[in-house]
Amino acid sequence: MLNLQHLASFVMLQQTGSFTLAAERLGIGQSTVSQHIQRLEAALGRRLIARSTHQVKLTGEGEALLGYARNMLEIDSKVSSLFSENRLRGRLRLGVSEDFVASRLTAILEEFIRLYPLVDLELTVSLSGVLYQMQDNGELDVVLAKRRLGDKLGHFLYREPLVWLARDPERMLNQPDALPLIAFPPPSITRKAAQEALDRAGLSWRIVCTCGSLSGLTAAARAGMGILVQPRSMAPAGLKEIAAGVLPALEDVEFVLQPSKGADTKLVRALSDLVSSKSIAPGSFV
Repeated sequence: MLNLQHLASFVMLQQTGSFTLAAERLGIGQSTVSQHIQRLEAALGRRLIARSTHQVKLTGEGEALLGYARNMLEIDSKVSSLFSENRLRGRLRLGVSEDFVASRLTAILEEFIRLYPLVDLELTVSLSGVLYQMQDNGELDVVLAKRRLGDKLGHFLYREPLVWLARDPERMLNQPDALPLIAFPPPSITRKAAQEALDRAGLSWRIVCTCGSLSGLTAAARAGMGILVQPRSMAPAGLKEIAAGVLPALEDVEFVLQPSKGADTKLVRALSDLVSSKSIAPGSFV
């Protein structure tokens, strides 16, 4: 029978792409994570991890195991919650960034409500920068949002590339004047990343549409007003990714969970575990 601790290390390693980060997230030593992987490989008689100088990737056998491993850990969590004498209850003020709401929040909330029916959620949706400001003012218990590379805010969940998107990329790129951009208002992380990338490349740009709602930005982009920047896995339907090299490369962003000081640690941990299991970005190795 497979050891659940070994499977937890395996899944966390896939999420982070790093033995060091996996150990930090699990609260164990790096050597322990390595030992768990070795024992799991020995138990199955298969090589699950392909190590290189720059990153850690799953082998074909590892990819085949991943879904089953997640299911086993999820079932274990559900059973433990079902028979727990100290069922979680209380209020959790959760702030979530616009793009995460549009792509992944429904599945997370559905599972959280099912597992913790006695917890009342107060949901706030806004830009990442605004959410961090609200948290500093004591208005939010937990923030699920983006941060730029190098920032230290929050607990790392996964990393994802930003991409340029447009309904008709060729027409957008052949504008006679400045490159038309569709963007969130300041202090948007994606807006700042786009502006800095274009400035470094010496390309002129102008903001043709600003909206605090992703649905509004998406409507403008689908109408052909301009170019939108979004995390790749969150790209709205109906928009095409502009090929690499045509416009300057955009830096990656990291999605993080940031708890407030004084927040209920059990509620925060329950949400963190659920988000980690539901929000894995494809190819999100560090």
